Amino acid sequence: MQSLRDLLQAAQDKGVALGHFNISDLVLLKAVFAAARERNVPVLVGLSEGEREFAGTQQIAAFVRSLREEFDFPIFLNADHTHSLAKGLEAAKAGFDSIVFDLSALPFAENVRQTKQAVEALKSIHPAMLIEGEIGDIGSGSEIHETAPDLVKGLSTPEEARQFVEGTGVDILAPAVGNMHGMLLSMVQGKAKKRLHIESIAAIKRASGAFLTLHGGSGTDDEDLREAIAAGINIVHINTELRVAWRRGLEQSLASQPAEVVPYKILPPAIEAVEAVVNSRLELFNRERHFAQEG
Repeated sequence: MQSLRDLLQAAQDKGVALGHFNISDLVLLKAVFAAARERNVPVLVGLSEGEREFAGTQQIAAFVRSLREEFDFPIFLNADHTHSLAKGLEAAKAGFDSIVFDLSALPFAENVRQTKQAVEALKSIHPAMLIEGEIGDIGSGSEIHETAPDLVKGLSTPEEARQFVEGTGVDILAPAVGNMHGMLLSMVQGKAKKRLHIESIAAIKRASGAFLTLHGGSGTDDEDLREAIAAGINIVHINTELRVAWRRGLEQSLASQPAEVVPYKILPPAIEAVEAVVNSRLELFNRERHFAQEG
């Protein structure tokens, strides 16, 4: 099986992106895996520090590894938004394939210094692990927000991207390009969409030469996502859309079966709801860039 690095390079060469979907329970994992197998495309599943605490770092690593081995399928595991070296080392020792070492809340120079130290420490334990760093400000929390932060102030620049990649040795960079964690209620209702700074993505790609991740992809305009991938985004993170689908599916199941108490009879509609979202996103991310010539 190809390594995650090789798959990222292959995706970049094709002009497509890997879908990254956050999970915190077996329902979400089953849904993501089923959609990826149906599409027959590689997939990344990620867990933040809070999600890992809930699911178990060693346990989820063993579960994902077992799926990869039993089905001979390219499903990879990412330690999303890790804010301390101790938590990063825990994920590296568990065999995670990649990690987002996120110190973007610190001043830029300190982010560079500590991320460089983390890259060296993590690679010494797990040399094949891909390390991602983050710059800029995209807010926090994959939740439903009442108001949006002022994203213009935290936008990343090409020069920052170049300095960060060169100064840290990260394999992947997550810039702030108009993206935002979570979704506004108007986005959940389908009345509004996030919009991205496509020119910034292209300039950051040229300056850094690194693989790029788009965090906070939920609720983003589809055309913007296509343009972002064409401009150099290699991984797109989706979390809040899955959480909304999980809850809606569960609520509908409970409402239609008010007397049911068996979990494996209650949960399938939640799995189906999440799988539908993942399927649609994987279709979008893996659509090779021929539409520019259409029409």
